[in-house]
Amino acid sequence: MWKELKKNQLVKYGAVTTVSTIMPFVSKPGYVLLRKWIAGGICRSRAKLHGRTVVITGANTGIGKETAWDMAMRGARVIMACRDLSRGEAAATEIRSSTGNTNVVVQQLDLASLGSVRQFAREFIATETRLDILINNAGIMLCPKSFTVDGFESQFAVNHLGHFLLTNLLLDMLKASTPSRVVNVSSIAHQGGKIHFDDLNFDKKGYNSVIAYKQSKLANLLFSRELARRTKGTGVTSYSLHPGVIRTELWRHSQSKYPTLSSMLSAPAWLLMKTPREGAQTTIYCAVTEGLEEKSGCYFSDCQVKEPAPEGRDDLAALRLWGVSAGQVGLNKNN
Repeated sequence: MWKELKKNQLVKYGAVTTVSTIMPFVSKPGYVLLRKWIAGGICRSRAKLHGRTVVITGANTGIGKETAWDMAMRGARVIMACRDLSRGEAAATEIRSSTGNTNVVVQQLDLASLGSVRQFAREFIATETRLDILINNAGIMLCPKSFTVDGFESQFAVNHLGHFLLTNLLLDMLKASTPSRVVNVSSIAHQGGKIHFDDLNFDKKGYNSVIAYKQSKLANLLFSRELARRTKGTGVTSYSLHPGVIRTELWRHSQSKYPTLSSMLSAPAWLLMKTPREGAQTTIYCAVTEGLEEKSGCYFSDCQVKEPAPEGRDDLAALRLWGVSAGQVGLNKNN
């Protein structure tokens, strides 16, 4: 694994060095074309969402914030589910001001705590009348090994288990608001991933943040796929996606772990990575584009359907993951 990581770093270094070298010689039209290629697909739907309610996890920063801004622009009631209320309220104030939509609210949600997820769901069901779009966006990446208050490995817990429980607790409201959608932000990192059913917390083997992250992103995709199977015919549809490589706070752990690589990437990162607004396009596409109902369970990238890696098409693993996840979060008829 170390050799693979070292090789990946060399590839990144080569890309950065090449771009840094040739940039002084790139013409303005060439630069525009390069940026357009990096930006990828754009959601061109003009769908309005007046009278609709959208929940977005991790909505105070990065692509979550850009998604919230877009939903607000379309007229939706936007519930920004954030761990940090002060940062969430600051982002909401900015969105209200720039969109003119005052129907943007912040509610606390800490995906690292199953208790917090249940509390959010209880309050939402008690105070809201509908849920049209649930966007499971929040996540962490490549962080050092740590455990949540419930004893789960943090990346698997925050990226998958919290969203799994949240979606299931809100599923009846989604069904009552049909047609409704669940959008799960996964990643191309699912490729080569594996659900370590015999050691989800990496207690038996050495912890590797990359392997743990890949497991969590594969879990997002498999969950979305199994959710689509279970909700077929109900009016609820489910989609997973790769947003692209984006310059956001999600990189903070890798920057501290690989400071040399971080310093090499910092200058040209604006060129090599998508902006948060560009990165949010596929999420928005899956949330609002008309006629996607027949694509429930599919995986998207750059605003179009893409074939996931073989491990992302393993329906038996998806079914098994659902059962294991339900047991871990204590999901039952009384939740």
